[in-house]
Amino acid sequence: MSRLLHPLSPHPIDLDPTSSTHPFLTAPFFSPLLFPNKSSDARDHCANERTFLSWLRLSVYMAIVSVAIMISFHLKNEPTHIEKQLALPVGLLFWVLSFACLANGFANYVKTVTKYGRRRALVQSGWKTQIVFTVVSCAIVAVCVLLLSTNAKQRR
Repeated sequence: MSRLLHPLSPHPIDLDPTSSTHPFLTAPFFSPLLFPNKSSDARDHCANERTFLSWLRLSVYMAIVSVAIMISFHLKNEPTHIEKQLALPVGLLFWVLSFACLANGFANYVKTVTKYGRRRALVQSGWKTQIVFTVVSCAIVAVCVLLLSTNAKQRR
């Protein structure tokens, strides 16, 4: 009866800091990972989860903006010919950047949890995170400038 109610039968995985196994590849896959709470480990894990959730939120926002751009969403007036031409490429760019944000957040989360389990984690952002963040920021600013310039030409 227990197997019917809990088919995956998760049980906590106690990680040994000297172990070479990857914590996310340890069966069963839907089990909680247990770490010894020394010093500020619980706080660090919560901060790592919040960072992942921030990347997830950014990814969702970018996906929503991508869909809004691709369907040429306007509140007051019809989109111009230039906006219609740019809608698909810019929408796809934001869609790809959305997946890049999600992948970067998940990879950073997995890497940090793995290092926390081995007691070797450093709280810092890597060069991959900086590159993704810079590309996303530049894309947002470039699209804003592009849309403002096409809107200014339309008013003349």
